[in-house]
Amino acid sequence: MQRKMKKRILKITGYIFLVPFLAAVVFGAFIFIYSRLPIDETKTTPVLVDIPTGTSFVRVTKMLADAGLVENRFLFYSLVVVKRGTRSIRAGEYEFVPSITPAQLVDKLISGDIKKYRVTIHEDYSLQEVAARLKEYKMIDEKAFFDLARDRVFLSSLGITGSSVEGYLFPDTYYLNRSMSTRQIMRMMVERFWDKISPEMINQAAQKGFTVHEFVTFASLIGKETGYTAEKPLIAAVFFNRMKKGMPLQSDPTTVYDLKNFDGKVLRRHYKRESPYNTYIIRGLPPGPISNPGLDSYQAVINPAPVDYLYFVSQKDGSHFFSSSFDVHTSAIVRLRAIPGDRQ
Repeated sequence: MQRKMKKRILKITGYIFLVPFLAAVVFGAFIFIYSRLPIDETKTTPVLVDIPTGTSFVRVTKMLADAGLVENRFLFYSLVVVKRGTRSIRAGEYEFVPSITPAQLVDKLISGDIKKYRVTIHEDYSLQEVAARLKEYKMIDEKAFFDLARDRVFLSSLGITGSSVEGYLFPDTYYLNRSMSTRQIMRMMVERFWDKISPEMINQAAQKGFTVHEFVTFASLIGKETGYTAEKPLIAAVFFNRMKKGMPLQSDPTTVYDLKNFDGKVLRRHYKRESPYNTYIIRGLPPGPISNPGLDSYQAVINPAPVDYLYFVSQKDGSHFFSSSFDVHTSAIVRLRAIPGDRQ
């Protein structure tokens, strides 16, 4: 009798342990199937979800549900627990296509695969233009950007000896995300500058008598004068030749660099502006760069054309006519500006 009772107890105990086991297997299979079915295969339009730093897992789940990416919160919770991701979801802006599976969605959150923006900073953009482009993509806090641009401690940490980051924000294509700070973005752009402007180039500039800051300043003037790579060594030669003769550089872009609300047209009255940047008034280079030049402008500084030109004037197509004689230069101006506009 006791033996039969013992067998019965063992049999019942086996059932007790078997039921949870089977339930766990069934539930695991259910989660497995759920995790691999598309969330909504009928929708292909990307959905953006911006998860702020410090957002709780429960709050993240609600945000995803509000975006139409989580239909069953219990199953989603369970999937994230299985993947051990409840404390691993990274903040940032995510882009999801609703046709992905829950497993793919969770993997993206855990790996921090946040949305990146392809932002191109064109050659010879000024500091203001760089800020405008980054602001367009909602990448920076504008006030923080301009404060950092002139923060001597921050500039020193970047290896910049000048009073502004102008000139050192290297023009290139960057892949940025909105979780990056203004400081991080600016540092990335300056690091790109140091990657592109080699020690050899800096040494070549030094042999011509330029500090790094003067090298950047000179290149910025060349870049602002022409967008034609082939002309840049000629522009550099003109500036070198004028400096050797003690002539002012007379670079139009410098006359309006620090002018607020400039409308894009240099007028005669601008040539007389009292400004430390106005190379119609000062001799030599201005105190700092007037833009963020490209690599070909730096190459022009260290490899100017072997010509004796002292003058150049813009032609109708954006290129320039170069000359060594003031009389020839004057004649070219008359010829190229046959219908003079109001330059007052």
